[in-house]
Amino acid sequence: MKTIDTCGQKNYSPLIPAVKAMCEAPKGEKLEIIMDDATAFNDLKEYLAEQQIGFREIYDGEQMTLQFTV
Repeated sequence: MKTIDTCGQKNYSPLIPAVKAMCEAPKGEKLEIIMDDATAFNDLKEYLAEQQIGFREIYDGEQMTLQFTV
């Protein structure tokens, strides 16, 4: 499983490294995206749902994690 940690990202949207990882991942690879930006987290969840990609949500204090297979 490849982990992308976007916590603390201030220079650009945390969605950028998340989408980049999705685009570069071979079909069938498992990704774990860790965020601390609730808006970006919800946007990514909405995108995955629209693409009919199942995902697992994990909440740990300020951190939110999505796990899914590309």
